[in-house]
This record gives sequence, structure tokens and C-alpha cells, in this order.
Amino acid sequence: MAIRFSVQSGDFELQEPLKVKKWLSEVILRRGKSVGNINYLFCDDEYLLGVNRQYLNHDTYTDIITFDYVAGGLISGDIMISTERVGENAVKFEVPFEQELHRVIVHGVLHLLGQGDKSEAEALEMRRQEEAALALWKDLFHEERTV
Repeated sequence: MAIRFSVQSGDFELQEPLKVKKWLSEVILRRGKSVGNINYLFCDDEYLLGVNRQYLNHDTYTDIITFDYVAGGLISGDIMISTERVGENAVKFEVPFEQELHRVIVHGVLHLLGQGDKSEAEALEMRRQEEAALALWKDLFHEERTV
């Protein structure tokens, strides 16, 4: 069982992947669940648009698509993230790229843990859980909180 990261194309490189794995594992373990196989694929907008069209019948750009393979308490899935979209959102929301990337990375895990985001109430709860996870990152790695 493992959390894995790969890149579809381009020169993207995840910063501090071991810290990210530890953080995501902690998010999962604090929910009383176990880490299964979680595969992240960092890609560009066009690749993710193709996946969105092919598998979800959505003809829109998105920052993340999560495929859920959870079985009982074993959290598993494939998570695809458009680094282009993350970059655009970081500018739009006026936050550092890494902060927005971490938010999107944990967003996928929160989906695997059962958190939806379709309704307004679910979206607000998702944001609250993202913020809590970002605070956990700061606590785990003794960084000053900026969010």
C-alpha cells in the first residue's frame, strides 16, 4: 500500500514528496482509515480535459478528477491534477502555487474519505476540511501558519 506520484508530461516536479506522503497518510489515519494505493498523476489541462470527456462526459476544464477505489476502511484511488489549472487558480485566489497545490492534493483524499462538494453545504464543509488539513501540514512540519 502506497501513495505514488507521477507526471504525465512537462517539467513539473512535486516539492517534498516524502512530506506530502506523510501528511496525506496522517489525514487518512486521523479519520480512522488506512492508506491503500493512491496514485497521483500531475498533468496539463488538455490531458485532464480528455479524461473528463472520456470518463465523466463533462466537456469542461477542471483542476482535479478523483477515481474512487475505496474498499471499507482502505482508502485507494487515482487522482489526476492539472498543474496548469492549479497555477491559474493560485493567481486568481492570490495564494502561493504550493499552497493551492496542497489544497487540491488533499481535496482528492477528502473525496476518497467520503466528503462531497456538489451542494453548497458540502462545498463549505470541503473547504473547512481542506483548511484543517493545511493547518495539519503546518503543525506536522513546524511551519508558520499563513492560511
